[in-house]
Amino acid sequence: MPVRFDSNLARFEAACTAEEALPLAEWLETAAAPRVDLSACTELHTALLQLLLAARPALAAAPEDAFLARWVGPLLAKAG
Repeated sequence: MPVRFDSNLARFEAACTAEEALPLAEWLETAAAPRVDLSACTELHTALLQLLLAARPALAAAPEDAFLARWVGPLLAKAG
């Protein structure tokens, strides 16, 4: 599973696809203080990005992937 959910932390690993959108949305609704770790994420489907931009969880760890670090990291860092 590309996204692992703990109580208040979601860890994105490798290629995260649209299939993760519903579980992510449900987790974002129920987590008390949601944080996301994108350090191991290599691909992020736009459905997941839209959820993250709408919910604005805190960024626990920025993406290490060059593209995600350049374009996605700054958008989400503003949230936390």
